[in-house]
Amino acid sequence: MAMSPQIQLKQGQSLAMTPQLQQAIKLLQLSNIELAAFVEEQLESNPLLERGTGTENRRAEDAPVAATESEAGLSELTMDAPSGAAADAMDAPESALNADASVADLVPDAPSVGGEIDWSKAGSGGSFNASSDYDAAANTAHEVTLVEHLTAQLAMAVHDERDRLIGAYLIDQVDENGYLRTDIDELAARLGVSSARINSVLTILQTFEPTGVMARSLSECLKLQLKERGELDSAMQILLDNLPMLANHDLPKLAKICGLDTETLSEYITRLRSLAPKPGLAFGSDAAAVVEPDVFVRDRPDGSWAVELNTDTLPRVLVNSRYYAEVCSGTNDAKVKTYMSECQQNASWLIKSLDQRARTILKVSSEIIKQQDGFFAYGVDHLKPLNLKAVADAIEMHESTVSRVTSNKYMSTSRGVFELKYFFTSAIASMDGGEAHSAEAVRHKIKILVSEEKDPKSVLSDDKIVTLLQAQGIDIARRTVAKYRESLGIQSSVQRRRILKNKA
Repeated sequence: MAMSPQIQLKQGQSLAMTPQLQQAIKLLQLSNIELAAFVEEQLESNPLLERGTGTENRRAEDAPVAATESEAGLSELTMDAPSGAAADAMDAPESALNADASVADLVPDAPSVGGEIDWSKAGSGGSFNASSDYDAAANTAHEVTLVEHLTAQLAMAVHDERDRLIGAYLIDQVDENGYLRTDIDELAARLGVSSARINSVLTILQTFEPTGVMARSLSECLKLQLKERGELDSAMQILLDNLPMLANHDLPKLAKICGLDTETLSEYITRLRSLAPKPGLAFGSDAAAVVEPDVFVRDRPDGSWAVELNTDTLPRVLVNSRYYAEVCSGTNDAKVKTYMSECQQNASWLIKSLDQRARTILKVSSEIIKQQDGFFAYGVDHLKPLNLKAVADAIEMHESTVSRVTSNKYMSTSRGVFELKYFFTSAIASMDGGEAHSAEAVRHKIKILVSEEKDPKSVLSDDKIVTLLQAQGIDIARRTVAKYRESLGIQSSVQRRRILKNKA
């Protein structure tokens, strides 16, 4: 058979990852804070997008606009609804392109142009509210940060121009706790100066307030504070050099090394406890983001669960169809019409993407509650093993879609606020071959067992914990117990026994 170039026609299906689909996937995995920031960017860049206020009647537009399904039935779901009713109400139609189910999950029903997603109160985040009243809290002076405080002292303490530049660079390397974590030799090579000169500037910086700042280790931080108090003697220096031994509560050996009796060593330890191990925390820093739940779960009197979205975290946007019509009808410029058409398409797709995001979050959350009903009713001991595939199969979505939905999303329950990822735990086999146990439930049991230790004789070794768990029907290895104990921040049995002996 001769080898020659040929032209052949071949029919097939493929999924084009358009910018709109990429945006839908991106929105699905954003947290509510990131989503609000993204929507703000879209409001600034798209002239057809506006923020809903809740006071207008669909902007009093001439053309009637049908309400979205999210307004009609997405706000609440009863867990004891007839089988399939909730899924039928919330399912978006499947995409004709099934090459990637995770993307097909995101193709939503198309609401009419000009519609809005009526989810949340308007708020620009500025210093004036919707009624143009002055917001004093938003205009108060910011708290002085540690870097600002140290920089102000640097200007008064260091006069040489080069040393001041070195000092400013060192201050920039300080973490929020007040520690300098960067290696001096590495800094010297980066700045092109000698290590001796950097150490000389660092010595000056370590005299700044708060005392202990610019230290390179906990031992040095405490040493600076004791030196200022005049309480740094040879025994205290030895104690600072052996802080790991103090952390292990090996007090008899530590007293011998320091040359102190037990009572005097106890006084030295009391002095250390009066110091500030993280002096930088006394100053302002970037405020930590407050966790806002995406879903609320409420128990009903009949024992079922009501699931609803947190409308305060969902942005409300709408399309100004009147403005689009006015601009397009008032110009013959093809470029203007093309631009406005693109803006309208992007705005419509954004609204559909936000709607589908809310639907998917509610759908996944509802299935999690069905799967983990025992946790919500009786507590963490009844948490079942669960993986992404089980939820994905139940709601007929792709695992990657469920993974994106559960990232950075939180659920508020009567037992607290939990990340959706919390409910997905690995399985630990049962001794009798029955239903497997959740890893999180086993960790909770280990925590309970350790909390019941009251004296040195009652301290449980890892082997003993294995025996007790096996008596409860949990087939677990000693190394697994040790791993779970360490993940809970629980010390070894030797260290716990020392602590209880010292307390006694």
